Amino acid sequence: MLIQEYNRQWPADFQRIKTILSDALTGIPVTIEHVGSTAVPGLAAKPIIDIDVVLTDRKDFESIKERLAQIGYYHNGDQGIADREVFKRSTSEYEEVLDGIAHHLYVCSIYSEELKRHLLFRDYLRTHAAARNEYQQLKQQLAEEANNDRKRYAQLKEEKAKVFIESILTKANM
Repeated sequence: MLIQEYNRQWPADFQRIKTILSDALTGIPVTIEHVGSTAVPGLAAKPIIDIDVVLTDRKDFESIKERLAQIGYYHNGDQGIADREVFKRSTSEYEEVLDGIAHHLYVCSIYSEELKRHLLFRDYLRTHAAARNEYQQLKQQLAEEANNDRKRYAQLKEEKAKVFIESILTKANM
């Protein structure tokens, strides 16, 4: 099933990954944020932990990139979103936590609009049960319409959830 009921393990999974990332990035001023649907208690989601490593100074990006490479990540560009760099796992060496817990890893500037959107949306859904429930119903409907196909779901979400997401971001900015 593409969308799963909220799993109380997700915050712990994030913490396990965060610990490894924090250790790898010791000495570089960053914060590490759990974003996306798995970061919202009670919200059904795809079981993939979304993580934003937030850098305060863009000059640190190359150091972060090197440190992440040392623990098995490679830089995969910004994939069309400014100030949000994507990192993926290499398949050369298996690491229990980093390869055993499905996750997406991004590095964002503290000034990134995408980071701001991630945090505003997450925090709004955490504190507004009606919006969280409405978003969950929308996601479940889209997953059903996509016949649980991930690519089709992503496409439908981009097309149909965009209006909902933008309305939440507008409310969150008030």
